[in-house]
Amino acid sequence: MKQGNKHSPSVALVLSSGGARGLAHIGVIHELVARGYKIRSIAGSSMGALVGGLYAVGKLEEYENWIRGFDKLDILRMIDFTLSDEGFIKGERVFEQMRKLDMIPDIRIEELPIPYTAVAVDILRNRERVFSSGSLIHAIRASIAIPLVFTPVHEEGGVLVDGGVLSPLPLDFVERQKEDILVAVDLNAPIPYTPPPSKEGEREHSSDAPVGKSPNQRIRSLLKKWDEMFGHRFPGKEKIGYFDVIMRSVQLMQHRLTTYALFRTPPDVLIQISKECATVFEFYRAEELIEYGRAVCGEALDRFEESQGRGCTI
Repeated sequence: MKQGNKHSPSVALVLSSGGARGLAHIGVIHELVARGYKIRSIAGSSMGALVGGLYAVGKLEEYENWIRGFDKLDILRMIDFTLSDEGFIKGERVFEQMRKLDMIPDIRIEELPIPYTAVAVDILRNRERVFSSGSLIHAIRASIAIPLVFTPVHEEGGVLVDGGVLSPLPLDFVERQKEDILVAVDLNAPIPYTPPPSKEGEREHSSDAPVGKSPNQRIRSLLKKWDEMFGHRFPGKEKIGYFDVIMRSVQLMQHRLTTYALFRTPPDVLIQISKECATVFEFYRAEELIEYGRAVCGEALDRFEESQGRGCTI
């Protein structure tokens, strides 16, 4: 089994956007820490901002224990639907619950023990809104506001939406020391998904959740009338609905932007999470996705350590 270096190499960690696939970030962090890497700083967009913020504030374990118990019905209960013309999910219910459980304390980013950056996008000013100070909760809520899905955050004349709109993998915004290893986690990689080996009954439990519509199906049903009017059917092809168009467009956009970011700022270690591993709202698959992140991170670190002559075997 590979272990980390004796002198605990430091990491500047960049976590991308990607909805429920972001649960893989938790597994990545577990693997880095288990192998002796010290996470010195974090930057994230959307789900990467959430997981990174929870780690920075010391609440990732509580969040993980909470989310591991979710099934499909729990996800539906957490979604506060609205007919607002800015988005059809308020996104406040889950934050209220996390506050009640003291998972996101009322703390300022500059008070965190490590440098942390969350990235959102101001669609009125046509630029990134980079949070490296101020309210942690406010920064995370702005960074996860997927356009047309979650309602945006209004701030001093600006309208803030998901950081993935311009910077799905915010490599340019992480605070990094010269000796830090730059580690990037891309949740939108166009590679096949290979599920991790699971414990007996673990994955079956996810599929045995209470009967009911999945979050994606619920959203689609709410938009059925809209879809009947505005959905477009191509000759010989199945109809692509409103929600599918949004999600496919976002994935395509984020993949292209990620490609540019990686070209401009190549990381020392790139951890690629398949875009096929989960849809945006499949948080009830936490066990599988966390383990997947750990496994993929382990493989990437093996390659890096071998190339650097760092790894030791016990």
